[in-house]
Amino acid sequence: MSLAVGAVAKGDELPSLQVRVTRADLVRYAGASGDLNPIHWSDRVAGVAGLPGVIAHGMLSMALAGRVLTAWTGDPAAVRSYGTRFTRPVVVPDDDTGATVELSGTVADVLDEGDRRIAVVDLRAVFDGKTVLGRARAEVVLPQ
Repeated sequence: MSLAVGAVAKGDELPSLQVRVTRADLVRYAGASGDLNPIHWSDRVAGVAGLPGVIAHGMLSMALAGRVLTAWTGDPAAVRSYGTRFTRPVVVPDDDTGATVELSGTVADVLDEGDRRIAVVDLRAVFDGKTVLGRARAEVVLPQ
């Protein structure tokens, strides 16, 4: 998507995404990230840890929400900053369906910084009707 600088305003909704996360995705993410914690692949260990089942990596959930930004801008380098808190886990069942995470964002503010404009975007990641990321906020450099 190509963004026009004047077209971005406070309150704008970014196009939403729905992403399915499966156990196979967790295995691939574990290998790529080096996070091999068994709560991300073993129901037994997740249960012993007091979790309702195997959970997605928090950083994977964060990265999925970041896809809203990169799909919107068309340029991953436009994301200047991004931070969040992990508030609830995404429980991924051991089936072929996995877990569906609903991702969206809203422009909270547009800042003028000299020769560039910055969109401040609040992101949302929802699983099973509940928010899984708290204070998920990013800054995106808008095209000139």
